[in-house]
Amino acid sequence: MKSFLVMDVLEGISFVWVRWRRQKLPLQLLIALCLNLAIAPAVYAAVGGVQRRQAWAIGLLGLVTLGLTIYLFDVVFRPERY
Repeated sequence: MKSFLVMDVLEGISFVWVRWRRQKLPLQLLIALCLNLAIAPAVYAAVGGVQRRQAWAIGLLGLVTLGLTIYLFDVVFRPERY
């Protein structure tokens, strides 16, 4: 039973690895949501009077802002690539 679960996990990891090369957007969205799991409680604890849904939205907005910042720095410093 235990070796069966290990084989399933290894097959799952190899499946995600193969799909990562072809379809990047779903995995990137999954990673962003997982990062928001760590960020949203910190926002919820830091700001008083904020509901849980608002904390999730603020965390997601922060991740999008950080992603755009990294992308724009890359465009500015390596314009020949774009």
